[in-house]
Amino acid sequence: MPRSQALIGGEWVTTQATIEVEAPARGEAIARIARCQAEEVDAAVQAAGQAFSGQLGSWASWNARRRSEWLLAFAAAIEADHERLSALECADTGKPMTQARGDITACARYFRFYGGAADKLHGETIPFENDFAVMTLREPYGICAQIIPWNYPAQIFGRCVAAALAAGNTIVLKPAEDACLSVLRLAELALEQGLPPGVLNVVPGLGREAGAALAAHPGIDHLSFTGSPETGTLVTQAAAMHHVPVTMELGGKSPQILFGDADLGAALPFVVRGIIQNAGQTCSAGSRLLVQRDIAKEVLERLAERFETLLCDAGEADADCGPLINARQKAKLESRLEAARADGIRTLARGRLAEGAPSGGHFVVPQVLNDIPEGHEVLREELFGPVLAVQLFDDEAEALALANGTDFGLCAGIWTRDGGRQLRMAKGVRSGQVFVNNYGAAGGIELPFGGVGRSGYGREKGFEGLKSYTRIKTVAIRHG
Repeated sequence: MPRSQALIGGEWVTTQATIEVEAPARGEAIARIARCQAEEVDAAVQAAGQAFSGQLGSWASWNARRRSEWLLAFAAAIEADHERLSALECADTGKPMTQARGDITACARYFRFYGGAADKLHGETIPFENDFAVMTLREPYGICAQIIPWNYPAQIFGRCVAAALAAGNTIVLKPAEDACLSVLRLAELALEQGLPPGVLNVVPGLGREAGAALAAHPGIDHLSFTGSPETGTLVTQAAAMHHVPVTMELGGKSPQILFGDADLGAALPFVVRGIIQNAGQTCSAGSRLLVQRDIAKEVLERLAERFETLLCDAGEADADCGPLINARQKAKLESRLEAARADGIRTLARGRLAEGAPSGGHFVVPQVLNDIPEGHEVLREELFGPVLAVQLFDDEAEALALANGTDFGLCAGIWTRDGGRQLRMAKGVRSGQVFVNNYGAAGGIELPFGGVGRSGYGREKGFEGLKSYTRIKTVAIRHG
């Protein structure tokens, strides 16, 4: 198992208290992690500052080419440790092993992508007065605070850490207390690969303790956060006290829109996978299905058939769907489903628990909800579970109105063969990412990712994500 300690200034530090880590599939303890307080967070920020300035280690002297070489070497180290990391991710989050392996592959890909991009990040020259030469420089912020969630710890470690390091920053990372064993192992690997002390610091702990202390710390220069809109508001307010720029990824209620001319054979597997991936605990989950009325009967019949075959089981069984992360999340989702049934909402179809599935697991079977009153909570709010809400529409205008009927705007899927409609809908839908005749669920390493409205602001992934870890400096030279 990874260390039950914090990583500060290149050293593993023991905290006074620890947190028990539970396996979601069994409800049993599998490890303990450090419970950092403000004192450890402050020490980590100080170490990151010393590393950035060159007082601790040699990071300040590493040019873009050397950073690129390290990132590529680290990607290879992740690939060499793939099975161990996958097993940790599977046990810690509860997700099926195939999905866990995919997450570790994605983590390595982030380091390969940003390793290749590190020495290609540059400013511009700007035409100005004849006796001036004007240029822009892209400079690292300095100390980047990163608060990452429990649903994709390895993947989000990759997308945040790789981009920040490629740009030349140092990092204080606070992983989620519910699942961070893969992150701790990745931090071990980073040290083994020769990352200078203080460049990457990891401070596990509770959000209200370590997370709050990091967001409010006056020494950080940039903050990225992935989590709920409610916590995101608190984090933003804390960072604003010191005028720290933030990137916020705060969830979604993303629609998949099936028009009458859609290729259902191609669309329906994406619809199912888009909501059962990681038991629906995905910000970009396609949690709403909008179906044109003239194909509704066929779509709902085929969808019901598929959902009734879905199985829930522990991650190592590699079934269709794993458990929710903890008992609290399960109770919250079941309460919302009970309220929906009391409001007359019908369950069109549901999966089942596999025979022999652990009795203590936090399982909620995948299900499809139908006959939902307009404006109901299950159409507007993120449930964060394997629950698909169906709505019917008659025409393009109604489809667009329904798609934009929430305060979220992270992803959208549009299924139609009509090229004009594809473009009209892509332009009209209120969303940070739009997929036409596919649903990537934000999986592309190269694709800028982020939302509008309650889904947050700023972009991660791709070159836009790399640029977000830099600030522009304008240099104007008058040469006479």
